[in-house]
Amino acid sequence: MGETQFWDRVARRYAARPIGNVAAYETTLARTRAYLNEADRVLELGCGTGSTALLLAPDVGHLTASDLSGEMIAIANEKLADFEGGNLEFRQSDVFDAGFAPGSFDAVLAFNFLHLLDDMNPTLARVQAILKPGGVFISKTICLGRHAWHFRALIAVLRLLGKVPPDLHFLDPDDVQGAVRAAGFVIEETGDYPARPRAHLIVARKPVDPSES
Repeated sequence: MGETQFWDRVARRYAARPIGNVAAYETTLARTRAYLNEADRVLELGCGTGSTALLLAPDVGHLTASDLSGEMIAIANEKLADFEGGNLEFRQSDVFDAGFAPGSFDAVLAFNFLHLLDDMNPTLARVQAILKPGGVFISKTICLGRHAWHFRALIAVLRLLGKVPPDLHFLDPDDVQGAVRAAGFVIEETGDYPARPRAHLIVARKPVDPSES
């Protein structure tokens, strides 16, 4: 079963599942809002059923929330019917969507996403390209640790049972920070929300070319 097929299959159950750590989620939202403003054009990657996008949309100018799972986007659009603002759209796509022009976003968000990629480097390079100079990339990534053998055994069993996605990678925060820096970003803030199991927040900024200022 592929990654998209997995999320299509579990979408309804995923949507019904309560937030595991409300305090960590609220902190993540607060730190994210600190870097957004009401004029921003924002892209969220891997938006799932849209809950976070719906909470952040009132704080920005326009938010495009994307996910490759058609079932996730269908549920998100059901929720959108009760949203009073007109500045949020859900889109079945990924960061390589040809409609996302270079330099077209002030911020790109990716929550619980990078650890699901076989290789995050092409995605980070594309994020860098579609951000405006000075734009921010905000990511929160599950970091179970490269040597977390106890987690590996558990995840292997859960994968056989179809309870976790087929592509779930064991990362350290240093792995993610290194890849973000290699993509040309300057990291401005990090944090763990929650600390166990570790979900590592990174706020990184695309530098402004002095020749363009």
